[in-house]
Amino acid sequence: MFLLRDVRRKDLPELKKLASELNTVNLPDNQEMLAALIEQSVRSFAGLIPDPFDRQYLFVAEQVGGKALVGTSMIIAQHGTFEAPHIYYEVSEREHYSATLDRHFRHKVLSIGYNYAGPTEIGGLVVAPPFRSGAEKIGRQLSYVRFLYIAMHRTLFREKVLAELLPPLLEDGRSLLWEAMGKKFTGLTYQEADRLSRQNKEFIKELFPASDIYASLFPERTQRVIGQVDPETRGVKRMLERVGFRYVERIDPFDGGPHFDDGLPLQGQDQPEHAVGGRVLRSHVDDQPLAALEVPGLVGGGDDLVPVLARDGVDLALRGFGVGGSSRCVRRLRLRHE
Repeated sequence: MFLLRDVRRKDLPELKKLASELNTVNLPDNQEMLAALIEQSVRSFAGLIPDPFDRQYLFVAEQVGGKALVGTSMIIAQHGTFEAPHIYYEVSEREHYSATLDRHFRHKVLSIGYNYAGPTEIGGLVVAPPFRSGAEKIGRQLSYVRFLYIAMHRTLFREKVLAELLPPLLEDGRSLLWEAMGKKFTGLTYQEADRLSRQNKEFIKELFPASDIYASLFPERTQRVIGQVDPETRGVKRMLERVGFRYVERIDPFDGGPHFDDGLPLQGQDQPEHAVGGRVLRSHVDDQPLAALEVPGLVGGGDDLVPVLARDGVDLALRGFGVGGSSRCVRRLRLRHE
């Protein structure tokens, strides 16, 4: 039995334990950063951060009984502000032809872009290795519960939803794109730049070249990873594509990881709903909006438990945490395709 719920302050030791095993960009093995992340999430779920677009929500999967945390996922209400813009590279192709030489070339070109009123971002999807291939499909549950929460609190999020996927990295955690470009313009390692960018992105705008960059100048193996996903992230990519996300020819300026978005704004003002693969899925709840999903392991082989892709009329047990509200008893949620 697993419980998907909002993170709590008491979870810091377990979250630190999970981070120490993985030490990913989304879940760094740094107690101070994790404590700050938890605090912001707790205040976000409680509605204590006045501007809803300053909020971040961290979900965790808890193994009931053992109380161990086995995974996380996150929603960033708005990725991109005047103080910390959403920065990316637009990926395009340009053709050049010389009649004198009778030579024709196609070049991949990177153009830096900034978004100051950015989209909602989903990220932080981390699952402990022993639980990645289980019948409970914890990774899928953690991924889709974010869409369920966004749909139930439509006005707290932006129209577009963005997902930034991790590209292939070297065994020591370095990024080929960063080694070929970012390191030369900043003098920082990939990890140093990532940590600094969480607090201050000014150095990117001041030190990165404003002009277009021809990727043809990079080593061949660096060119090959631009816009690609790490083998361990391919499952996440397939999940996103299954619910309508597509690669939008934009990449992370540090490591070249691809950006996916849902292609459509969230729909509806009165009912919480979300466009999924061309279908609209509306949630019907008999009480206030809920945030945390209780997942009984092995029931229905796992597929029937996926909140967003559940078959018509499936019931899911929910432990309620409305924004600004306190814990309520477990209730039933009926999902219906319309």
